[in-house]
Order: sequence, then structure tokens, then C-alpha cells
Amino acid sequence: MKKNVIVSLADSNYFNLLNELVDSIKRFQESSEISICILDAGMSEKQKTELSKKVDLIKSANWDIHVPNYKVMGKEWLKSQVSRAFLPNYFPDYDKYLWIDCDAWVQDWSAVELYFKACENGKLGITQSMGPGYKVMSKAKWIFNKFAIIKSQNFKHAISSKIDIEKARKLAFAPHINIGVFSLEKNSPCWEIWQKNLKQTLKAGKVFGSEGLAINMSVYIDEVNTEFLPLNCNWIVSNLLPKYDEKNNKFVEPFLPNYIIGIVHLAAGVWKNNKDMRIDKSIEVEIKTLENKNILKTLRYSK
Repeated sequence: MKKNVIVSLADSNYFNLLNELVDSIKRFQESSEISICILDAGMSEKQKTELSKKVDLIKSANWDIHVPNYKVMGKEWLKSQVSRAFLPNYFPDYDKYLWIDCDAWVQDWSAVELYFKACENGKLGITQSMGPGYKVMSKAKWIFNKFAIIKSQNFKHAISSKIDIEKARKLAFAPHINIGVFSLEKNSPCWEIWQKNLKQTLKAGKVFGSEGLAINMSVYIDEVNTEFLPLNCNWIVSNLLPKYDEKNNKFVEPFLPNYIIGIVHLAAGVWKNNKDMRIDKSIEVEIKTLENKNILKTLRYSK
């Protein structure tokens, strides 16, 4: 029995992305030692049949915490904002869980190994959305050139979710943690703490982003034991475009020493002419190579 599992979720609209994620995992020989399990949030029967040939198990995602219908409005994919905090309930036969959003893909296996290593001894393995080259970490609205209204992602979400102001202030300038890739052991105390915070964020706030706010609360307020992994383990291309190493056919960090990016994440989309690369794979954007050439390149996985 395999002890570690990679889990993701998709609906019919993001099936192609999910399929690419699975292919990006399975091309590595090391993946034979790891299970791949999928949560279904609205895939077609044809899509599930195709996917079942590649993965170990597909289960329907549930609303593990009750969310009023008026907040959902038929968007079943929003279950991803809840169900990822309950992975041991869906797939109880594993020791370690690595969640990867379906709009991400694995370029270098070392990132997978780091996430499974990071969550040992009950720790949360996760990456902060900050690094060299980031020019804006938080936004503020200036009044009379002296006073500022904080608009950081954590603070804004905390206020809209009616989180206690003292807790919101603790989150205001804390480096945002992206929940699109994380690892946890089955018996980690983080699950229960995260679920507690998620129930609170779902009460008053929007469903989208609730799980991210809850995990930021768990880390910065409840101080769950966390192993922070480097940015190349969850590289969000909409925050900072990578460079391309033409000799090795790899996306790399844009600054020296140009580390290879382990997991490429298209969170928030990569847009061109009002089209999102996550939906339209033909979209290419201009990025630089290590030789400082400009090339047009898709950031999606290609075999």
C-alpha cells in the first residue's frame, strides 16, 4: 500500500488543466511510489472515465462545512475551498497528503519530495507568496499623504469575513500564504485548527478565498508548526514571470542563481487580449531566456 498521495480537484471547465497536472506527475519514475487521488466538483462522466485510467481514485467533493445556497450559486467548483481541509476524510488510507491545485503542474520532482519531507512531525509544508523581484507585497490607500487604509489580501479578507480586528491586524502585513500547494500528515493537528478557522471565515465572508484566509490564520494567529518552503516550490507566474532555460527546456527563477522551478502555478490566470491561458492553451506570453532573448511561450504543461 502506498503511503503518500497527491490530491487535486476540478470541474468540467478545468478538466484539461487537471489532466495536464496528472500527466506532469506520472512522467516521473518516482511517481510510481505515490498515489494520485482526485476530487470531482462537476466533471462529466466521459472526463472521469478518461481520468480514471491514470489515477488511483476519484471521489465526489462535498460541502464538508455547510454553505448557504446563495453563496454558492451553482458553482460546485467552490467545494475546493472547503474539501481540501478534509482530505483524510476522503482518502483515509494514507500517511501524507500533498495538495496541488489543478492549474499547477510539476516541472521538477524535487519539489514533490520537499513537500512530503516538510510535513513530517505534524508540520504544515507550504510556501509564502514572496521572494526576490516582488515589488508590491501589500496595498494601501493614502489619505492626505499621511494616513493609509490597509488593503493587503489577508487584511481585506479578514475584515470582510468579520474576523476580530486584533486578529486582522496580525494578518495585515504577514506574508501571504498560498494554499494552492501544501502538505500535511494524516494526524497533523493542523487539520483541526484549519477546519475551525474555516468555519469562521465561511460564516460571514465569501466562499472563494475562505480556505486561504483560514490557513493564514492558522499559521500567523494559531501558530501551527510550519515548514516554509522556497518560492520555486510553488511559483505563481501571475506574480512574477519566470525565465526560460532553452538548453535544458526548463522554466527557472528570473534572478540568479536561476533555480529550476519545481511547481509552475497559474493561479489567477495569465491573461492576454482578455483571454486566460488556463482556458486557452494557444495563448503565449513574452518571457526572457537565460541568454536574455525574448521568446513567446505558453506556461502550461506540454509533453
